[in-house]
Amino acid sequence: MSAKVPPMAFVAGWPIGHTRSPVLHGHWLKRYKIAGQYLPLPIAPADFGEALRMLGKVGFVGGNVTLPHKLAAFELADEVTDRAKRLRAANTIVFDRDRGIVADNTDGYGFIENLRSARPDWRGDAGPATVLGAGGASRAIVAGLLDAGVPQLRLTNRTREKAEAIADELGGAITVVDWAEAEEAVGGSALVVNTTSMGMDGGPPLSLSLNAMGAGALATDAVYAPLDTPFLKLARAKGAQTVDGLGMLLHQARPGFAAWFGREPEVDEELRQAVLGR
Repeated sequence: MSAKVPPMAFVAGWPIGHTRSPVLHGHWLKRYKIAGQYLPLPIAPADFGEALRMLGKVGFVGGNVTLPHKLAAFELADEVTDRAKRLRAANTIVFDRDRGIVADNTDGYGFIENLRSARPDWRGDAGPATVLGAGGASRAIVAGLLDAGVPQLRLTNRTREKAEAIADELGGAITVVDWAEAEEAVGGSALVVNTTSMGMDGGPPLSLSLNAMGAGALATDAVYAPLDTPFLKLARAKGAQTVDGLGMLLHQARPGFAAWFGREPEVDEELRQAVLGR
C-alpha cells in the first residue's frame, strides 16, 4: 500500500512576493501538526487558466487566489458559492473529485468575523455605516455589512461611477455619496470603514479630517501595512474605537484551511504576531 501524500495548497498571484498567506497557513500547519504544505505560486495572467486546471491534477487540494486572478478564478470554476456569485470574484478554491473546481469568496466573511472577534458587542444593526473606497475589497465588505443587517450603507469614492457600480450590482440599502461630501457621510455613522489606499505604505496621505465622527463610532481599516494606519490614529483622536485590518486577512483564511486540511483553525494573538513577523 502506498503512503498517503500530504495535502498541498497554494496562493497564486502576479506578483506574489508580498503575500503573508504562506506564513499564516504555515503557522497553522505547524500548530496542528498537519503534514501538509502551502506554497506561493507566481502565475502570470496569460497562464492562469491552464495552471489552475493543472494544479488540481497534480496533488493540490485547493488554494487561494489574489490579484489579479480573482475574476478569472470565478469564471473558470465548475461550481461557485452564493457569495462568490454575488461578488463575481473568488479568493478560495477547492478541488473536488466530483464537483471539479469549486470557487468561494471569503473576504466579506473575514471582515465581519474580524469585527465580531475584536468587538464582541458590535452589531450590524447599530446604525448607518460609511465605507470609503470602491475597489475589490470594498465590494466584499459592503456585501458583508448588508448581510450583517446594516440599515443604511453610505458608499463614497473619489470616482463616483465605481461606487455606483457596486450599488447597482449589490442592491440593498446603499446610498452613493460624492467624495466631496465624505466628511458629512461620516457624521452619524456607527461604523466607518476605510478601504482606500490612503495612509497605506506607498499610498497617498489621508485626505479626510473625520471631524464629524462621533465619539461612539467604530472605525476599521482594510489596510494592515502599516498596522496602525493614519486613518485609525485619527479616528481614535476623535474618540472612536478602532479595529485594525489584519484580522480580516486572518479570518478570511479559516474556511479554506478547514476545507483543505480538515481542521478548523483558530485566530489568536500568537497567529497575529507570527504573521507580523514578530
